[in-house]
Amino acid sequence: MDDLFPHHPDADRRRPLAARMRPTSLEEVVGQSHIIAPGKLLRRAIEADRLDSLILYGPPGCGKTTLAEVIAQTTRREFHRASGILGSVGEMRKILESARQRRLNEGRETVLFVDEIHRFNKSQQDTLLPYVEEGDVTLIGATTHNPFFFVNSPLVSRSRVFQLEPVPVEEIVRLLKRALTHPKGLADWQVEVSEDAFQHLAAVCEGDARKALNALEIAVITTPPRTDGSIQVNREEAEESIQKKAVVYDKNEDEHYDTISAFIKSVRGSDPDAAIYWLAKMLVAGEDPRFIARRLIILASEDIGNADPRAITLATSALQAVEFIGMPEAQLTLSQATTYLATAPKSNSATLAIGEAMGDVKSGRVLPVPRHLRDSHYAGSKQLGHTGYQYAHDGEHHFVDQEYAPTDKTYYHPGHQGYEVTINQRLDFWDSLRKHPRRSHGNKNGHTQNAQTED
Repeated sequence: MDDLFPHHPDADRRRPLAARMRPTSLEEVVGQSHIIAPGKLLRRAIEADRLDSLILYGPPGCGKTTLAEVIAQTTRREFHRASGILGSVGEMRKILESARQRRLNEGRETVLFVDEIHRFNKSQQDTLLPYVEEGDVTLIGATTHNPFFFVNSPLVSRSRVFQLEPVPVEEIVRLLKRALTHPKGLADWQVEVSEDAFQHLAAVCEGDARKALNALEIAVITTPPRTDGSIQVNREEAEESIQKKAVVYDKNEDEHYDTISAFIKSVRGSDPDAAIYWLAKMLVAGEDPRFIARRLIILASEDIGNADPRAITLATSALQAVEFIGMPEAQLTLSQATTYLATAPKSNSATLAIGEAMGDVKSGRVLPVPRHLRDSHYAGSKQLGHTGYQYAHDGEHHFVDQEYAPTDKTYYHPGHQGYEVTINQRLDFWDSLRKHPRRSHGNKNGHTQNAQTED
């Protein structure tokens, strides 16, 4: 039967570089040191062959499939692969029943690897349950989606969930250099790759080792050789191979801080087009979208405040959405949040209020709490004079004219933009009910000084 379908000697060579370079041992796996470094729980379980069912959750190209295959080889168990896209209930039952018979008759255990397990429907996932529960198979599910939302709870409860991270740049560079000299890689080619090209491929692949390896192979096989037959891959060839130009943006240098500064100032300055451009630059350069979302939350309070109280809610929701869906879809969420905040009415009144009040607390005498506002919910409080508080809801308009702080200083000066117009009207009304009005009606423009922080 084997003679009918002979294995062509060039078949392996025609496989993509990422497939040829797939690790066969834990020592060859790059990244994920938080779960497979010596002494870590998963590594100890693999080496002791005491493995429970697993769900590996992480972005594309971080090593989920690789880790599953290494586990199968290290533990010497039978290995079967299924796909969340192509698998059917009937096909799955055949694999599972075969695994059960293997365990009962031969005493051999089986690893069932299900790629994209989140794509299994409920009946497909339910089919796995009794076999996982009885130990007929050790399930390893791989998913790019949060399993706590996209995988059935009973299956998750019977598995250990490990979150894999994007492969760090330095690890990808090490992997690319290994591929140049590895017999299964590009050792047969006379290739020189500049450090700049390595760094570019590693940086723009966004932690996807498979993408970086395949881009390196494209760069090598499409670059014309020099007269001596050698191939030189520089930044230009690297950019062409991965179809992504280098963006000058070092996360630890001035360009990072300058760009986020320009972004925040554009939103503050109500220029949505400029803000979107700087957002695009950061995303293309690989900036952490959660960092951008956090800065928008700060801006929502610092520069919009009560002029549009919905801004802080939208910005916070944007961060939650970014963490939930990840890139590239998160760019849509960040674009919506950026344009909303850029076009919202602006006010820094709340920012200035807390800054001024904290300055007074730090530099002046700390004011005592008036006796009628002190805690009166314990025996003996009346003997200490904690009496006289008037419940605000008992007053007309739910307002009582009483002292809430032993100072006449006004900290909060609402502006005249957006919802703060309504707040001003409300404060003026309450002031009219006081015997001794506190607000200065001669200064209704609010504060116009610079905000407390630069960005």
